[in-house]
Amino acid sequence: MAKHVLAIVLAGGAGSRLRPLTDDRAKPAVPFGGHFRLIDFALSNIVNSGYLRIVVLTQYKSHSLDRHITKTWRMSTLLGNYVAPVPAQQRRGEHWYQGSADAIYQSLNTIEDERPDYVVIVGADNIYRMDFSQMVDHHIASGLPCTVAGIRQPLELSPSFGVIKSENGRVTEFLEKPETTEGLPDDPNSFLASMGNYVFTTEALVKALREDAQNPDSNHDMGGDLVPWFVKNGGCGVYDFIDNVVPGSTERDCNYWRDVGTLDAFYDANMDLISVHPIFNLYNLEWPTLTQIQGHLPPAKFVYSETSRLGHALDSFISPGVIISGGEIIHSILSPGVYVHSWARILDSVVMDGCRIGRNAIVSKAILDKNVIVEDGAEVGVDLDYDRERGLTVTESGITVVPKGYVIKKKA
Repeated sequence: MAKHVLAIVLAGGAGSRLRPLTDDRAKPAVPFGGHFRLIDFALSNIVNSGYLRIVVLTQYKSHSLDRHITKTWRMSTLLGNYVAPVPAQQRRGEHWYQGSADAIYQSLNTIEDERPDYVVIVGADNIYRMDFSQMVDHHIASGLPCTVAGIRQPLELSPSFGVIKSENGRVTEFLEKPETTEGLPDDPNSFLASMGNYVFTTEALVKALREDAQNPDSNHDMGGDLVPWFVKNGGCGVYDFIDNVVPGSTERDCNYWRDVGTLDAFYDANMDLISVHPIFNLYNLEWPTLTQIQGHLPPAKFVYSETSRLGHALDSFISPGVIISGGEIIHSILSPGVYVHSWARILDSVVMDGCRIGRNAIVSKAILDKNVIVEDGAEVGVDLDYDRERGLTVTESGITVVPKGYVIKKKA
């Protein structure tokens, strides 16, 4: 008999560390890699794993995210499949989600209505490929009610992650961001970090959520409270991401996983896509990353062939609907509808939908949110002190981030 699995995507976070990109949208709705959204990677993994009944729990500034899911992720209702965005509904009291576990508790009706045997719970803001069906099979074979996915990380990164310690496949400790930790028996320089992906046997999950909801000392968080509850009761197993085999993956990209929780990490993950031999390969058609491209957009266009005004792009992603009119694009990602005028230069940058880059303008090591206008002769990402003076965000690594609809004027 086929396993009955419901997938739940936690997509209600504010993403404050990604501001200004999250000033007007939920973090999972942030554009990524040209024409994708962050949530497309989680949903693609679930669908490619064969799970076609999916609930997306939303809360923070969810309009953009809800619209994307509704327009893009449509399933055959004839077969009972769906991707359903579910907003915070205050079903369990007059309060919004108080944590990731509380989000699921408040949405228990989605589990009760579907009545699955197992529940897969994933986050919506990491870039990776994973076949969740292999994790579900591991979970069933273990006989444990809870399974946590872990990924190997260098020891020096332990203060940034939840650390999983285990014996014989059973989690013995779940430590939240310890200063130091021990290495793995088979890999002394690495530890297992929680990926924020879980599989639960439904009955055990519902019981744990109800007990957690009644605990006044709980923060109602999946990693901070619910999983430690299972660990304390000896019911939590671990699934090592290194054992996950995704069709079409290569030795170079098979264990790629990037947390894009900061602007620098978001920028780096975008740049990972456009190297000659990318460590995350979007061209894996055996495990495609799915989204919807606006059908009315024409192919990208490059015009002016004379040497002094050559419209061209190198080591870059150029999306449909882009026009490069005598400009130069180097090692950058351009989303749909971007227009680059003559003698403009875009270097090492991420440029989102609808931006306009004027003549002789320079965009260097920058992230431009949607509909930014860079006026003729203006520069951004060149003089970081000046960028800070005009109120733009500059990251620790020197990436200038321009908010939606901003106008970059030429320096006086």
